[in-house]
Amino acid sequence: MHTLRRCTALLALSAGTLASLPALAADELHYNQISLRAEVSQEVARDLMIVTLYTEDQNTDPAKLAADVSTTMNKALAQAKQVKDITLRQGSRNSYPIYDTKGQKITGWRERAELRLESSDFAALSKLTGELLTDLKMGGMDFAIATPTRKASEDALLKEAVTAFKARAQLATDALGGKSYKIVNLNLNSNGYPQPYMRAPMMMKAASMDAAPVTPDVEAGTSQVSMTADGAIEVLMP
Repeated sequence: MHTLRRCTALLALSAGTLASLPALAADELHYNQISLRAEVSQEVARDLMIVTLYTEDQNTDPAKLAADVSTTMNKALAQAKQVKDITLRQGSRNSYPIYDTKGQKITGWRERAELRLESSDFAALSKLTGELLTDLKMGGMDFAIATPTRKASEDALLKEAVTAFKARAQLATDALGGKSYKIVNLNLNSNGYPQPYMRAPMMMKAASMDAAPVTPDVEAGTSQVSMTADGAIEVLMP
C-alpha cells in the first residue's frame, strides 16, 4: 500500500513538472527582448493637379434649365477631350427649387454641375482651365501625389525604415553587451499620404471675346510622408 502511494505521488510530481514546461518555454521567448521603433520621412512633390470647374444657372422651367446646363457641360467635355493626358471626371450635379419670399411657392429652379480635371501635365491643364473659364467658373484647384509616385516613394521609405530599425537594433545590442540579435516581430506602417492640398476657390474673370484666356498660376509644393518600423528583438548574450 505504501509503495502504491509513493508511485502515485511520483506520477503526480512528474505530471506537474511536465505541465510547467510550456510556461517556462513561454518565459524564455521573452528573455532579453527589447521593443524598438524607427521612423523615416521624405519630402514628396505633389505631381498631380486637380481642377474643379462648374456651371450654375436658374430658370422657371426645370426642363429648359437642365438642357442648358447639359449643353454647357457637353461643350466643356468635348473641348477637354481634345487635350492629351488629362483625366475627366464629372462631379456632382444638383438641382433645387427657389421659393418666394414667404417660402411657400416655387418661383424657379437652380442647377449646378461640376467637371473635375486631373493631370500631371500642369502646363496643359492650366492652359485648358483658362480656356474653359469662358463658359465655366472655377470651383477649386488642388494638388496631390500621383499613385505611381506614391508607390515609388513608399517602396523607398520601406527599405529605409528597415535599415533604420536594424541600425537601432544593433545599437541596443551593443549597449547591452550582446553578441548578436534576432528580430522577433516587425511591423511596417505608412503614416498615410496627405489629402490633396486644397487652395481656396480662385476669383478669376472669364475671358472676353477679344481677350486671351486667363491661365492660372500653379505652385504645387511638396508633402512630407513617413514610414515607421515597430517591432521587437531578442538580444543574444555571450
